Order: sequence, then structure tokens, then C-alpha cells
Amino acid sequence: MTMKFYMTPGSCSTGIHILLEEVGLIFEAHLVNLMQGDQHKPDYVAMNPKSTIPTLLREDGTALTEFQTIAWWLAKAHPRRKLLPDALEAELQVLDMMNYVVNTLHGQGFTRIFTTDKYAQNTAEHEAIQSQGRDIIDNGFKIVNDRLSTRSSHYVVDQFSIADAALFYVEFWANRIHIDLPEHCEAHYQTMLKRPTVRQVLMEEGYASIFN
Repeated sequence: MTMKFYMTPGSCSTGIHILLEEVGLIFEAHLVNLMQGDQHKPDYVAMNPKSTIPTLLREDGTALTEFQTIAWWLAKAHPRRKLLPDALEAELQVLDMMNYVVNTLHGQGFTRIFTTDKYAQNTAEHEAIQSQGRDIIDNGFKIVNDRLSTRSSHYVVDQFSIADAALFYVEFWANRIHIDLPEHCEAHYQTMLKRPTVRQVLMEEGYASIFN
């Protein structure tokens, strides 16, 4: 069977979409409309009981359902694409950054802004929750910025890696909601926008206007 990729344009799945194109895999893209509840439909739940995106249904019929797991599998299954550095210490830096971006910047920061009602049903509390999310985001980007400040390549390590795909999608979110990125994060974001795969993915996902 052909590999199937379940994604939502402009979401965290954009990072995996970029990695799939970097690897050069043949896959079918299936859109999941989160607002309409596609993630809760029986067929989707049967494949991914977490009702999350992204999901990568592999050729053997098994599904991978977490950003870090999918990214790591793509890197390990296709080592010639060099999505992970060869040196152990550099690989640890990549994994550390990817996990921090997904778990903290996304999982604790942006979720408080994008899905505020999941933290409190009382709308009177929403402003405080969003403010807390913004503080997490600002502090998170400061930490990332300090890490990037030592990299002349503008990547997390000296080469493009799975961590850069993760960092890109939160930088993309920041740009979309007018959060200014610190200097080295902005340089990373601009470097990523110049990669052919990133341009291709953003155009395919309906964000061609970002290049105008």
C-alpha cells in the first residue's frame, strides 16, 4: 500500500510534511479538518485513538502518531538524507531541541493561545491563560535564540535536521499571529523559507502569499 499522511495545513503536521519532502517519499496526503471534528470520526480513531495529527500510515499498515516519533523514524529509516547528524552529541542536541519545541513552545505555549477553552470554560479566565501562553512562548524563543546564536549555519546544528522542521512550524505560527521572533530565530526562519522543500510545502498547503 502507498504511505498515507494525515495532516492539517499550517499545523504542526507542516513540519512532518517538510521532512517527507526532504526524504523524497511517495505518499498520499489526506486532510484532517480539526474544526469539523474529522479526528474523532470512527475510521480515524481506529487508526489513531489519540485523535491527533499528524498521523503517518506506513506501507505495512502501522501508524505513527507523534511528531517526534515520525520525525525520528524518517531520519533513521533514511540515513542517507542526513536528517540527523552522525556524531552522538550533535544528535542529542537535535533531539533536545525538537522535544523542547514540541513539548514546551507548542504543547504549553501556543496551545494556551490557540485552544484557550481547553484550559478554562470560563471566558473571564481566557485572557490570563493566553497571557501565560505568551510568556511561555517568549521565554521559549529566548532559550532557542541563545542556542542558535552559536550557529553560523542558522540551523540547530551545523546541518539541517529534524529539529529545524519542528522549530520552523512554531516560528511560522509566531509570524502568522504577529509575534516578533528574536534575532537568531528570525534568521533561522528566513533560512528555512529559502529551502525548496519548505517553499513547496507552504505553497501546497495554501500559504503561497507568504512569499509575495
